[in-house]
Amino acid sequence: MKIAFAGPGVPKAGTIVVGVADDRTLTAPAAALDRQTGGALTRAMTASRFTGKRDQFLSILAPANLSAGRVLLAGLGKLDAVDALQLEALGGGVHAQLAATGETEAAVLLDGLDLPKIAADRAAAAVAFGCRLRSYRFDKYRTRLESDKKPALAKLTVHGPAAAAAKKAFATLDAVADGVFETRDLVSEPGNVVYPETLAAQARELESLGVEVEVLDEKKLQKLGAGALLAVGRGSARPPRLIVLRWQGAKDKDAAPVAFVGKGITFDTGGISIKPAGGMEDMKWDMAGAGAVIGALKALAGRKAKANVVGIVAAAENMPDGNATRPGDIVASLSGQTIEINNTDAEGRLVLADALSYVQERFKPSAVIDLATLTGAIIIALGHEQAGLFSNDDELAAKLQAAGAAVGERLWRMPLADGYNKLIDSDAADVKNISGSRDAGSVVAAQFLQRFVKDTKWAHLDIAGMAWATKDSATVPKGATAFGVRLLDRFVADTAET
Repeated sequence: MKIAFAGPGVPKAGTIVVGVADDRTLTAPAAALDRQTGGALTRAMTASRFTGKRDQFLSILAPANLSAGRVLLAGLGKLDAVDALQLEALGGGVHAQLAATGETEAAVLLDGLDLPKIAADRAAAAVAFGCRLRSYRFDKYRTRLESDKKPALAKLTVHGPAAAAAKKAFATLDAVADGVFETRDLVSEPGNVVYPETLAAQARELESLGVEVEVLDEKKLQKLGAGALLAVGRGSARPPRLIVLRWQGAKDKDAAPVAFVGKGITFDTGGISIKPAGGMEDMKWDMAGAGAVIGALKALAGRKAKANVVGIVAAAENMPDGNATRPGDIVASLSGQTIEINNTDAEGRLVLADALSYVQERFKPSAVIDLATLTGAIIIALGHEQAGLFSNDDELAAKLQAAGAAVGERLWRMPLADGYNKLIDSDAADVKNISGSRDAGSVVAAQFLQRFVKDTKWAHLDIAGMAWATKDSATVPKGATAFGVRLLDRFVADTAET
């Protein structure tokens, strides 16, 4: 979809989108159109339940005295409360309203709209950003999709008083959208297409943006002593990979980087502790944490972020065969700690353990943030509204929560405590990978990860409830959400850029 910005004006074709505030209060561009159409907008509102509340829409077909085919009224609610997130939702809503109508172009009129909480250029960029985010589709394997079910909207123009500045602001957001789409693509792909080797190949494509990419194969992992990661992949014909991505955007190339670590289980059967058959097809997205790390690096490189960032992806396929790790096996991790694996379906924490050790030892990061679809227990606790946040540092946790709130990827902080930690003490090894109880499952998993964190500031994001959406929302169509990409990008922008 082509996105453009223009000064004030009324287009002569397509759909014209204008805002209406609470109590059917017409904004300046809406009032001008109402006069031009002989009061058609006011009459349409009066004849409907449309009142201008936030997220309401009302379509008016073929209004008099306009060559445009449609006017779309968009509810804004109280204008003094409108912010970037609401305008992104407006852009997403415009796409949702028009995608199925056959409309090919639309124009959003923002000139004369006084929004105290956001500048005119940022407002225009946010509308365009939301529309692009909602436009995502994963149709590559659909060979018989009827043409009338394909979105036709090909162009969006946002009109306002700061077109040049809006275009510049959108360029940054457009790079973030590229990262979001990268992650959605990776997470949407089936396990026969995305597996450790192909995930590494996809990561290498970021080299064209200036990202340094290194891939450690099974021989290098064996030499390193990454026994936990290798144990997860033993039952698969697809060998594990550790993927290292580096973006050196800071002026001081030797400055300690921020590190992101992603769980990359490209398909999870549960291994010998095999999952039930029902719903197992969803386990293609057990690499959503890894996808978010790759997407975040693409976003940061695309917008030339002035920060040093390292991304680590621990990729493996968890399958059962005669060579697979058995419940009760004991392996040595990269850190030197031994792990008793009492459940092979608690595999994500194993690959992350070696990845956490690796990134701390090699890169000495200022902070480490891992993302993982780690536990079903976090869905029981938080549903699909927020991801779980665990951290050993209050300041880091607060900054992550602030970044998440700013972009609509919310986090809820969960506890860490010695009582939970004792639940994974093993009688036979240094630590066991499950507690043996269903109690506090997501907390126990986080406590396991913390055993592999030294003195580094660390946060763990359990995104199991947020990686996949079963219904559309404002800027996220049904399917892979790319949760974490925008959050990490905003965190870097707020805390790490020089």
